[in-house]
Amino acid sequence: MTLLVIRLGLAAMAGALVYAAFPPVGWWPTAFAGLALLVLALGPVRGRHPGTGTGALLGLVFGVVFFLLLVPWVGLYVGAYAAWGLALVEGLYLAAFGAGAVHLVRVGVQSGPFAVATTIGLAAWWSLWESIRGSWPWGGFPWGALAFGHADGVLLPLAALGGSRFLGTAIAATGFAAGLMILALLDRARPVSVAAPLAIPGAVLALLAIASTDLVTPNLGRAGTQQLRVAVIQGNVPRLGLDFNSQRTAVLRNHLDATYRLAGRVVAGEDLQPDLVLWPENASDVPVLDTREAAEQITAASEAVGAPISLGTIDRIADGPESFNTQLLWDGTSGPVDRHDKKYIQPFGEWLPWRGLFEALFPVAESAGHFLAGDGSGTLETSGVVTGVATCFEVAFDSAVRTPVAGGAQVLTVPTNNATFGYSPMTYQQLAMSRVRAVEHNVPVLVAATSGVSAVIAKDGTIEQRTEIFEAATLLADLPLGDAGTLATQVGAHVEIALDVLGIVALVLSLVFLRRAAILRRHLSPRSQETLS
Repeated sequence: MTLLVIRLGLAAMAGALVYAAFPPVGWWPTAFAGLALLVLALGPVRGRHPGTGTGALLGLVFGVVFFLLLVPWVGLYVGAYAAWGLALVEGLYLAAFGAGAVHLVRVGVQSGPFAVATTIGLAAWWSLWESIRGSWPWGGFPWGALAFGHADGVLLPLAALGGSRFLGTAIAATGFAAGLMILALLDRARPVSVAAPLAIPGAVLALLAIASTDLVTPNLGRAGTQQLRVAVIQGNVPRLGLDFNSQRTAVLRNHLDATYRLAGRVVAGEDLQPDLVLWPENASDVPVLDTREAAEQITAASEAVGAPISLGTIDRIADGPESFNTQLLWDGTSGPVDRHDKKYIQPFGEWLPWRGLFEALFPVAESAGHFLAGDGSGTLETSGVVTGVATCFEVAFDSAVRTPVAGGAQVLTVPTNNATFGYSPMTYQQLAMSRVRAVEHNVPVLVAATSGVSAVIAKDGTIEQRTEIFEAATLLADLPLGDAGTLATQVGAHVEIALDVLGIVALVLSLVFLRRAAILRRHLSPRSQETLS
């Protein structure tokens, strides 16, 4: 029992350390330390190996601690039980990881030089469960993927080589290698067994060198051949919390006023005229396609500033409660000329699965939206430039960003509404994701938030401009364009599948290895006894 308590304590500490790599703490090296500590929790002690059930329990504790620290903002206005429920559900994926990882760790300790292959397999097994929880059920919840805690980390360029999942796997492999090396030292293993895991960081460094070449960003030499001047408008909201939606007209007015102020500065020669004005998600929760007055106001603002406006609004379905979360491209001379309907809508927030059941059990569930998932390319075209759109939580989904860039987008826009989450770390965690995406696809990223933080992010993930939270502000940026896209844009989806398959194969092979080792020990045992007698 004492040993189990120690293991549980190590797993909890590991979850806390991995969390510390994410905003608002942002100590990215702690992810390596946390993953190494998780391996120690799963590893043998004095020849005693934890079983599948213990591995699952350790993974669950790790996951619950990690997510409770990472996403308390989920329950900010609806109650702490929402954060606890999400942490428990997400922890179940880590429990499944732990149930298999305990066997991979055991093989890694016993297999000597083969510990390198085992470490890679263990990291792929981690990647598999990141993929599963990021896609299933109901579209998944990829928040908290290891890559998103590495926006300032040294391995960030690896995102351009194989995608965010590849980056996360490299982080996992490095941390796991450290853990296996410590276990080998504690087990007083042969020097070759202790040193073998060091090959992992060596391989990661070699990949990092490749990630800095034109092989990863083949169009880098043509960057800067085009330019787009964009104004990012953060109009702010009248008050915090879920009820900001009741102030729809005021929110729209705020963004109109900020646009007119920009137009005044352009006329006065204080600012240059933009090619595009970007408003955030929910900038007009007044449904402009059905509200003549709002449509006329946006048309007038577009004409005044002399540029089309990309704005977030609601497109309601006739004769029903359903609607689309829509980003419209509105030209003052032509009205709405293009649109992106949010494709990755969040369960229990923007829509409610099993609505009747959940509303009966939890009355607060009635506040969940009735949004429908859109279907499109995720792009808008303006001034001859294709811009990608990843609305709010969509930036967490690999394909939501990869698809528009692969389709020709030269800029990625992330219109978002973070007013619902107040001053919580949510907005900073989302900003870190946007920085990772910039590097992953060699594309400038514009974050436009109703209440902040809005930002202009360069292709290398650097924040060039940003606003403060809960203020009205405008960012004006000249974006050097050229051809966006990286090797990850082309092969990222295939890399993820390959890692998932590798994780399954690694677990199967580890179980076969352990079974054969057990059979061999049973066969050798009688002979050993005869020798001793």
